[in-house]
Amino acid sequence: MTVHSGRWSLEDRLEQGLRELPFEVPRGTASVTVELSFEGGVIDLGCHGPDGFRGWSGGARRRFTIGADWATPGYLPGELEPGLWHVWLGLHRIPPDGVPFEVTVTTSGTNPRRPDEAPPPRPERPPRPELPAPDGMRWLAGDLHSHTVHSDGTLTVHELACLAASRGLDYLAVTDHNTVSHHPELPAAGAHAGVLLLPGQEVTTDLGHANVFGDTGWIDFRAPSADWAASAAARGGLMSINHPLSGDCAWRRPLPAEHRPRHAEIWHSSWWDRRWGAPLAWAQVWRPQGVVPLGGSDFHDPAQMKDLGEPVTWVLAEGQDVLGGLAAGRTAVSAGLDAPALLRVADELVALGAEGTVLVRPDGHRTAVRGDRVRMPADEAGTYRLETHENEVIALCG
Repeated sequence: MTVHSGRWSLEDRLEQGLRELPFEVPRGTASVTVELSFEGGVIDLGCHGPDGFRGWSGGARRRFTIGADWATPGYLPGELEPGLWHVWLGLHRIPPDGVPFEVTVTTSGTNPRRPDEAPPPRPERPPRPELPAPDGMRWLAGDLHSHTVHSDGTLTVHELACLAASRGLDYLAVTDHNTVSHHPELPAAGAHAGVLLLPGQEVTTDLGHANVFGDTGWIDFRAPSADWAASAAARGGLMSINHPLSGDCAWRRPLPAEHRPRHAEIWHSSWWDRRWGAPLAWAQVWRPQGVVPLGGSDFHDPAQMKDLGEPVTWVLAEGQDVLGGLAAGRTAVSAGLDAPALLRVADELVALGAEGTVLVRPDGHRTAVRGDRVRMPADEAGTYRLETHENEVIALCG
């Protein structure tokens, strides 16, 4: 057993926000359990082994176990390599008078038993509108921001997949914080529920969050933000800035203009008053040449005031290639499956269910929309939007 204890001060946090506490794993160890206790403040929890990353649970847990065949959600099961390991403590919120803490590490020769988990029944899928698309392509409806028990969500991967299908979504990006432990569960859960689950990771720091989409492996949140984007691209994925103006999760990390990703979560569930134009203004400053607008509910818990698929991000895809459609910038965002939509199809805009709204072009020019299925030329690069006469945004497209 290894025990670390002490008191973290505000000065400790300012000097170095992520602390590593060492412990030794002897040869032949089958599992390791780490327990964290503290009073006041917020301390995040994670783990690193001699061969690399082994898990992260942030502030969602104070205890985890890693074994060869099973690990606490958020952590990676597998043989425990002997040698020097480290518990990661993120000093997220440390008050002026400090936070007393204790970390206890226990090694064992016994493997933890994998819990028996039966998936929920396959849900009925409600009908959804078919949107106009070029031959051989289809608009897929999805949500690009969701969480499970592998970080701070309350649903298992299977439960979340079934909820997505019951909401009529074609795809769902599962983007747990700073971990990829959920990735191995996605194919089976998606096949069971009848929904495509896109691997993702919300790279999370106290100065900003970004989603990485694709089967990229773990992205190191400790690295500079430019490295996140470069790692994602090198491994066949892509990165998007999340909720750039959302309270204390707003984007404040340095990122040179030449490294700024094209994709940004302009429409997030925190944008509850869409007459507030700040997200659109931020996007214009972030990338004057234009962003690819995305939307995400940031779903965690059915008890929260957030619904999966609100907003919906429509991706014009070949087959089921959501990632390819995202990379090509073929996106549109609407409030829900049956809400008014604005699509870009080749060199045309198609406004659906938008009678009496206003089309706002990238240069600011405004045109009244008359009719429920209106086609207009798309002759500019950038983000188009539909607004009500009260300046409430109801749909976006790139």
